[in-house]
Amino acid sequence: MRVTFNELAERELNDGAHYYEHEQSGLGSAFITDVQRCTEAIVAYPLAGSIVRGSIRRRLCQRFPYGLLYTVRQDELRILAVMHLRRRPFYWVGRT
Repeated sequence: MRVTFNELAERELNDGAHYYEHEQSGLGSAFITDVQRCTEAIVAYPLAGSIVRGSIRRRLCQRFPYGLLYTVRQDELRILAVMHLRRRPFYWVGRT
């Protein structure tokens, strides 16, 4: 299954990595690794994420307070948001 990121989701991933790296050396890489693991789990079990709205699902990262919001299409997994769980909950509505 092909994985694609919405442009804003990719920016959120990079912003999170920069923030954590600024907080502590190596933590940005750990954040990216956590998101990669979460993405791999979604690819393995795409329908396991809880439904948030319509066909949009969410899977939580293990180490960091983030969740990946995604949709599943025939041959594509589309990451819509790399969402911090303690911020505005529905800012991502309208992304494709």
